[in-house]
Amino acid sequence: MKTVLDAYGQEVTDKSANKPFLAYRQHKKREEEKAAAKAERKHRREEKIAKGEPLTEDDLDEYEDTACWALTKMMLWIVGAFVLSGWFFTGSAVWGIESQWLNPRTWIPMDQTAFSEIQLAAFDGTDPTKPIYLAIDSDVYDVSANRRTYGPGGSYHFMAGKDAARAFVTGCFQTHQTHDLRGLEKDELASLDHWKKFFAKSDKYAKIGWVHHEPIDPKSPIPEPCEDFKKLRREKEEARVEKEREAKAKHAAEKKGSGSDSKKESKDEL
Repeated sequence: MKTVLDAYGQEVTDKSANKPFLAYRQHKKREEEKAAAKAERKHRREEKIAKGEPLTEDDLDEYEDTACWALTKMMLWIVGAFVLSGWFFTGSAVWGIESQWLNPRTWIPMDQTAFSEIQLAAFDGTDPTKPIYLAIDSDVYDVSANRRTYGPGGSYHFMAGKDAARAFVTGCFQTHQTHDLRGLEKDELASLDHWKKFFAKSDKYAKIGWVHHEPIDPKSPIPEPCEDFKKLRREKEEARVEKEREAKAKHAAEKKGSGSDSKKESKDEL
């Protein structure tokens, strides 16, 4: 079998099983030579410094990557491969992932924008070159990440470009596209708080400002509830009345039972 010399001049059989060993010996030899050269340069520098002689480029060590920089380069390569493959397979640098943590506004503080109602209306999704904004109780959110829902033809497109806070409460999507919350009860407004928290904590939608509303004329009529909301209120009132009736009946039964017990105790004493 044919033999070859390894990095140290020793004969080794030239077979596939020995190739990793030969490669390692070559690497080890190079590292030893580099270490020896480095030690020689250090010794030369020390001698020149002691004699007060100037140093030359040959006396300086070659630049070597630190472990930290090597790790940083590796991470950059991984991120680059992730981004490029994402663009190739999904058309998105983040593989279509929608998250608050991937939104630059989460990491880079940006000034909040004050909108007038007219300005906000320009971001209703009808212009594909503009983002889609909606407001809820004056807070404005960027909902462009869900154009299918808030854009033209979407199920909630009517909320885009306006503050339809009342519709979030009543479900009257056609007639309550307004921020006017007059006439709503405390438990009904709790539903609005739910939706405000939903948008505030959303990973998709970033708050980008607020909308300024002109004061509502207190003499103006309160928006008329739609049939679905009227039905909901009737059912809620019926449930309240039924609950009160049951409470009264229970109280009466307890009072009657207490009276019977008192009479029995009186008879026992006699």
